[in-house]
Amino acid sequence: MFLLKDICLQESNPTLLIGNGVNKFNARSDVLSWDGLLERLWQKVSNQPPIRPAGISLTEYYDILELENDEKINFQKEVASILSTWSPSSQHFRIVEYARLHNLPILTTNFDDCLEKATVGGKFQKLDGPVFTDFYPWQTYFSDKVLDSPLNGFSIWHINGMILYSRSIRLGLGHYMGSVEKARLLIHAGNEESLFSGKNQENWKGRNSWLHIIFNCTLIIFGLQLEENETFLRWLLLQRMQYFRQFPERKYEGYYINVLENGEMNSGKRLFLERVGFKIIDLQGYKDLYEGIWR
Repeated sequence: MFLLKDICLQESNPTLLIGNGVNKFNARSDVLSWDGLLERLWQKVSNQPPIRPAGISLTEYYDILELENDEKINFQKEVASILSTWSPSSQHFRIVEYARLHNLPILTTNFDDCLEKATVGGKFQKLDGPVFTDFYPWQTYFSDKVLDSPLNGFSIWHINGMILYSRSIRLGLGHYMGSVEKARLLIHAGNEESLFSGKNQENWKGRNSWLHIIFNCTLIIFGLQLEENETFLRWLLLQRMQYFRQFPERKYEGYYINVLENGEMNSGKRLFLERVGFKIIDLQGYKDLYEGIWR
């Protein structure tokens, strides 16, 4: 059977990139999917049934919600309030303890703090960098130790925002386009001739943010559907592959753990993953993913 240590022993700088699947495994009834979260917000602004029809992405659906938001409810604060009640399950403790023992960074697309709650003696800390903003707290990490680089030990980083800073929570297409623009200013600082040139150096603008991990680690993705609505992360993975093609000696591997219990992976998603340099590992069920592979 596949074990996570098979990757961690053979690859350099392994990093876990985790989606909402970690919350949904053996979940209580109050743990929501992306769809469920948006349906909860829809009920705040409309008397119509919260049905998302085919032909509109989750991020676009959120932006429609904002157009319907006549009462000007702060949806980001609503989301932070909903998620603040969540608590970690056994898989959160298992994953966090594995990462802590092996000094692995964790990236997550989740807004909630269940992974942090599963960490003993940790707290939010911040690396030096550009002027801090609670819109993009990308230098902020959670750990039981002080780091001098995002690569140098166990830490938890939130890609799409966190409930600690509600304004950082990315929900709509406009939010994600803002993240793309923010990241582009860091990744492509200077002119096009210097494209990507310093991403493994200590002098580029994103060196003290989780962006440094994206370009300088072996990424192991799980619990993340990575569908078309993941606009920002998909764009980053494309940027990562372009960088590796320009500097092949700096290339790191990528692994995507697919659960067959979830059904057959569609051909478009498989094409995307393979072209951005990810090897697909198939597991039979979610029990294998959240219990079996951590031995």
